[in-house]
Amino acid sequence: MPVNDFKKHPLTWQPSQVELTRPKYISLAALIERDIEEGRLPSGTRLPPQRLLADYLDINFTTVTRAYDLCRERSLVYGVTGRGTFVSANPGGERYTGKIYDLGAVQGFPSIGAKLIIDAARDVLSRDYITKLFSYSDRDGVSRHRSSGAYWLDKFNVPATQEQIAVFPGVQNALSTILTAIFHTGDTLAVDSFTYSNLIGAANLLHINLIAIENDKYGMVPKSLSSALKKQKIKGVFLMPNCANPTTITMPIERKKEIAEIARRNNVIIIEDDASLSAEASTSFFSLFPENTFYLTGNTRFISPGLRVAFVAYPNRFKEKFLNALHKLTIKGSALDAEIMSELILNGSAEKILLQKINRAKTMNKTFDAIFPNLARESEDMPFFRTIPLPCSNATGQEIEQTLLKKNIRICHSYRFAATRNPKMSFLRVSLSSVDSKTKLANALKTIKDFLNDYL
Repeated sequence: MPVNDFKKHPLTWQPSQVELTRPKYISLAALIERDIEEGRLPSGTRLPPQRLLADYLDINFTTVTRAYDLCRERSLVYGVTGRGTFVSANPGGERYTGKIYDLGAVQGFPSIGAKLIIDAARDVLSRDYITKLFSYSDRDGVSRHRSSGAYWLDKFNVPATQEQIAVFPGVQNALSTILTAIFHTGDTLAVDSFTYSNLIGAANLLHINLIAIENDKYGMVPKSLSSALKKQKIKGVFLMPNCANPTTITMPIERKKEIAEIARRNNVIIIEDDASLSAEASTSFFSLFPENTFYLTGNTRFISPGLRVAFVAYPNRFKEKFLNALHKLTIKGSALDAEIMSELILNGSAEKILLQKINRAKTMNKTFDAIFPNLARESEDMPFFRTIPLPCSNATGQEIEQTLLKKNIRICHSYRFAATRNPKMSFLRVSLSSVDSKTKLANALKTIKDFLNDYL
């Protein structure tokens, strides 16, 4: 219960306690950001002293401290020693300043969950067995890590035993290993019309041919894949069935079943890069066609981009070839990173972090929809990036990127993801998960909108 009489001595800001949700420091920071944006906290307003606000809300003092620190990181407030905390003159930062807003890289809200990750790292480093991980042993990952990976993948409907799991230093490394071990120079890999740009780069380095298959709003079109298989020899197909990068398309279950059956009939290898965020993920290709599917656990990249850990489920018939390539290309993944990731999974923190990031993604998607209402999504999923269609223009993708960079916005044009020359459409892929406040995101998106209205 509060000990002060706030009726006689009201605070400069009196948020509602009932609006606080867990984790409370993130919720409190969101209330500050909302009230700044809606004008209830004008620039220069002094926020209540931390101890008084903690008393008013009947919460821990450190919760308020962490909320204020988070707002300071987002340039919403600033502190003056001996005077207090104030709302910034330009909350979230100026438009057209020297600071680059990076909406190109999909960072996955890297600051969210930092405390949970740090706590797990400290716990791991204090254990008496930790020095056993400082070696080259266990090329595919120690048993505890592979077991954690199997437990995690099971949540995403990937029925792989720990004997089918290998630990890699990131999804990109796993993808490159699959291409090197299973494919050969001149082999053909079927992909979406717009696909993961680093896959295109890796295939070019390894001289693997890519063939773009027609897409619709549900992803790769089964009839188009069947037609391509009749015309030429295709060894594999690369798919991002959940929130495909860069299109954000999610493939429905029936479409997955059709493609899996086509792959089975033609003995085609499936490389499944899954970016599911929810443990309620839909049917995986691995569950439909496990004997020919490599499943890359894209969701772990969002827990912490700095923890280079990916769990890969692979078909047993490729085991030796695949693990030999892992050893020859990488030796092994980081056992220390894998130990921290395993701890996050087993103590429940990984799911908590993903939930926090999903909630943040909801906020950022609402910000995007407010500025581009005609692009609002009907689906309930909350992607970490969005696309903005571009009208016909004589400007190249590189020129558009450079023009926006001069306005302090780093962006990715669709030419980077095109698996075919001269695609029929073009767009911008916009990361919603790289800047640390929705005010900064709104400023950057308004800059892009102004550019589209004036330049194209």
